[in-house]
Amino acid sequence: MSDPVGEAKLEVKQASKEVKESENVAEKYSAMTVSKNSEMNMGELSSAFSAVPTHKPVKKQIQFVEDKQEFSRFPTKAGRRSLSRSISQSSTDSYSSAASYTDSSDDETSPRDKPQVNSKGSSDFCVKNIKQAEFGRREIEIAEQDMSALISLRKRAQSEKPLAGAKIVGCTHITAQTAVLIETLVALGAQCRWTACNIYSTQNEVAAALSETGVAVFAWKGESEDDFWWCIDRCVNNEGWQPNMILDDGGDLTHWMYKKYPNVFKKIRGIVEESVTGVHRLYQLSKAGKLCVPAMNVNDSVTKQKFDNLYCCRESILDGLKRTTDVMFGGKQVVVCGYGEVGKGCCAALKALGAVVCVTEIDPICGLQACMDGFRVVKLNEVIRQVDVIITCTGNKNVVTRDQLDRMKNGSIVCNMGHSNTEIDVASLRTPELTWERVRSQVDHIIWPDGKRVILLAEGRLLNLSCSTVPTFVLSITATTQALALIELYNAPEGRYKQDVYLLPKKMDEYVASLHLATFDAHLTELSDDQAKYLGLNKNGPFKPNYYRY
Repeated sequence: MSDPVGEAKLEVKQASKEVKESENVAEKYSAMTVSKNSEMNMGELSSAFSAVPTHKPVKKQIQFVEDKQEFSRFPTKAGRRSLSRSISQSSTDSYSSAASYTDSSDDETSPRDKPQVNSKGSSDFCVKNIKQAEFGRREIEIAEQDMSALISLRKRAQSEKPLAGAKIVGCTHITAQTAVLIETLVALGAQCRWTACNIYSTQNEVAAALSETGVAVFAWKGESEDDFWWCIDRCVNNEGWQPNMILDDGGDLTHWMYKKYPNVFKKIRGIVEESVTGVHRLYQLSKAGKLCVPAMNVNDSVTKQKFDNLYCCRESILDGLKRTTDVMFGGKQVVVCGYGEVGKGCCAALKALGAVVCVTEIDPICGLQACMDGFRVVKLNEVIRQVDVIITCTGNKNVVTRDQLDRMKNGSIVCNMGHSNTEIDVASLRTPELTWERVRSQVDHIIWPDGKRVILLAEGRLLNLSCSTVPTFVLSITATTQALALIELYNAPEGRYKQDVYLLPKKMDEYVASLHLATFDAHLTELSDDQAKYLGLNKNGPFKPNYYRY
């Protein structure tokens, strides 16, 4: 049995340590301003940036897929074609199988079977259609207009090339916004090879545009499970090119390199991870003493949690649901599973449209927050027969089970806003007695023997990026954070970071936020010397301790 008093003392001790580390960061940043017109040398940035190590215990074990399932074979040409709409095994331990859909798009030739060459004569890529590059370029240019802070960072650091010599292999959603980040890394001196972390989120025209410029991209919308792992392998395993940095979203790339190419993995200088799933995997490796490279936890940075997770999902949840179902939410009974930042954003958006929203939670603090925000906190089984829409956003597995799906009423909608496709037990729906009918892109009707239909979106994958788009501006905040984390890890002197998982210091979060304030013509109040002394702060920040909860 655990000792609550002992645990409380340990937490106080760790908090005190974080305060001291935050003070050290403030001293290092004492000469740096975060005003609208401030300029910062990249060398100063690297020397100032010292992230805070984290040693949080992992309460939930995220199990890796069995090695023999993932790594023991490469598919035959015939086998890999047939699963373009199956459940991918990325970030999950479920199996996949072909479904009997009504459309015939599965007959299209796989990009793996189509030789393509860009205008420079290179064939080191695999995308849907390289001829879409011009259209993709326009998409990227439009995104750049709302990512002014990231473009500003690119212009400031471009002459110094802080990533010269960096060979970055990335596994993220491939969208116009991500392309702006990738091209920023290239402008700062990096060589990049990229693949997708989700089989449905790739914008084919953007992948083509990146490939046209010389970035080796291996991704297309509607990959099969086999395609997914093949693309990751092509990014990592390239003759004469060995990566030294990883930018990951979900941990699939990191896990693949760790298991498949351990010698290459040991030579990595740093990992930057932005999802809760990937961060759990890193903490798992660290706890087991198997993490042999330093890693940066971007997911728990303030600029990711409070902006990308909250504000992005508050807007994109409605976009994804409307595009796929055309449903009217006024009066609908909606259950949101999980009241973290993603859940908070989803609940706020749905409540504003007149939906009757309930919340499921395991955490009493988040549960109390939901109650204070005006939402009923229930167990899913209590309302399963009345619910019209279920949205999962917990990061857990089997949040919605087959038994619960069996009890849902006709016409109910089920979707997921978490990174992985583990939250809804989709595998249990692949049985002979149920019929799958594809009614439009990423929308399946699961039909029970009695005629009941449950509407499943994106086969249980991330709804917003699979079925719609996300706000460009908020992704600029996350992308800027990722770029700075890569710069820091690549340029950090030996010994600054050990083989552990680190959080970004508060000062770096504040700097990223300051870069985006100019968009709103916002003017921050400056502390006087007397005020700063009274509060015990540096006038230039950080303004909050590391344990502060925004």
